[in-house]
Amino acid sequence: MRLQRNMVIAALLVSVSTVSPAASQEFWQAAGDEQMREDYVPVPLPEGFSVQLTALEGPVFADPQGKTLYSWPLHGLRNGDLGDRKEQASNCTDKVTTTNTGLMSPYPGGYELPELDKRPSCVEVWPPVLADEGAEPVGKWTTIERDDGSLQWAFDGYPLYTSILDSKPGDVYGGTKAEPANDGPAVRIPVGPEPNIPPSFDVVVVNTGRLLVNFEGYSIYAWDNDDLNKSNCVASCLDDWSPVLAPATAQARGEWTINERSPGIGQWAYRGQPVYTYAGDTGYRSFLGSDVPGWDNVYTQRMPAPPEEFTVQEGNVGLVLADAQGRTIYTYVCGDDAPDQLACDHPGTTQAYRLAICGGGDPQRCLETWPYVLASTTPKTYNEAWSVVAIDPKTGHYAAEGQDDALNVWAYRGKPVFRFAGDKIVGDAEGDHWGEFNGYRNGFKAFWLRDDFLNNAG
Repeated sequence: MRLQRNMVIAALLVSVSTVSPAASQEFWQAAGDEQMREDYVPVPLPEGFSVQLTALEGPVFADPQGKTLYSWPLHGLRNGDLGDRKEQASNCTDKVTTTNTGLMSPYPGGYELPELDKRPSCVEVWPPVLADEGAEPVGKWTTIERDDGSLQWAFDGYPLYTSILDSKPGDVYGGTKAEPANDGPAVRIPVGPEPNIPPSFDVVVVNTGRLLVNFEGYSIYAWDNDDLNKSNCVASCLDDWSPVLAPATAQARGEWTINERSPGIGQWAYRGQPVYTYAGDTGYRSFLGSDVPGWDNVYTQRMPAPPEEFTVQEGNVGLVLADAQGRTIYTYVCGDDAPDQLACDHPGTTQAYRLAICGGGDPQRCLETWPYVLASTTPKTYNEAWSVVAIDPKTGHYAAEGQDDALNVWAYRGKPVFRFAGDKIVGDAEGDHWGEFNGYRNGFKAFWLRDDFLNNAG
C-alpha cells in the first residue's frame, strides 16, 4: 500500500506542478459555486441580525449592517490566560494598553509596547456589538453590561464584536474558526450557527476548506465509483474502507441521506455520496486516503482558488502553495503579548515585530530575506480570499496613493504573503515555523495544502 501511495503522490506532483490550482477542483472551490456553501442549523436571531454564507468561514452571524460577529473566548497562554470569560463583562475596553503581560513569553511583563503613539485601544479594533436598552434575550443571545453601563450582545455567554478589517457583508478578515495554537495569542473567532451535520460528524478548518471528519477527528472520504445514494464498495473494497453507518434511529437531514447497504443497515451519504473512513489513516484530518485513485476527502465547502499564476509543489513533508516559479509561499502570523492581544500581522498595524523577526529591524534586510510575493496586476480584489495590495517597501504599511516605489503584492485574507530566501529548490519550505514559538506568535508559516506525508497532519 505504501509503494502504491508513493507512486500516486509522484504522479500527482508531476501534474500539479504544471496545472494551475485555480483550474483544478482537487483543492479549490470554483468561483461562485453556491452549491458548495455549507448548510447550517437555523437558530433564533435578534431583530436585524442575520446569517451570512461566507466563502472563508462558512455560515457566520452578522449584525444589522451585515458585518461578521466575533467572540474572544478565554485562551490558555504559557503563563496564564486572556480573553473573555463566559457570562462576564467584556475585557476589551477603550483603554490603550502600554506594556506586555508576560503571559506569552519567557520574559516577564512590564516591557513597553512599540509605537505607543499609534497604538489603538481594543474597542477601536474590535467595536462591541451594542444592544438597545431593554433588549430581550433570544435563544442563546443575551446581553451583558459593559463597564460604562452600556449593553453588549453576547452569544452562548460570550460578548460579541465586529472587526475593523471587515468592510462588507461576507468579509471574515478578523479571525478564523481554526483551532488556535497553544503558543499563539488569544485570538478572536467568528461566531455562527452549527453546521447541519449528524452528531457523529464534525467540520474542521484547513487551508483548503472546511473538511468533514468523524467524531474522533478522522477524515471522511467519498468514492468516484459509487452511484448517487448507492454504495458500490463491497467485498475486497471493505478491507481498506469502512462505510460510516447510520444508527437505526437516524433520519435524513438537510444534505444528508441514508442508503441501505443491506436490510436494516444504513450508510450515511453527503450530497448523494456515500461516505467512508480509511484504514490507512494514521492521524487526524488526514489526506492519505485521497492518494488512492478514485477516492477524495469530503468538504462541506472549499476555499476560493488562489491566483492562476500560483502552482502547487512538493515540500519536504507534503504539498505547498507556490508562486509561478515554484517557490513556496508563506503567511505571516503575529499577536502581541498585551492584555488585549491585538494582532500585528496586518499592514495597518505596527511592523516592529515583523521587522525584528525577518531582518533584525532592518527593512532592507527583510526585503532580501523575506521578500513579498509580487503581483503583476494593479491592486484589486481577486476573490474573497486573495487580493492585491500596494505596500510601502520602507515601512511595510500600505503605500500612499500614487507612491512611486510602491510594491503591488499578493495578499491572503488581506495580509501580504512572502517567499523565503533560504529556499533553494522548488518545493523547499525551510522557512516554515520561522519565528517566536515556532512562528505561532510572531513568525512565518508555509502555506501547506497537505502536510500529512510524514504523519504531520493538522
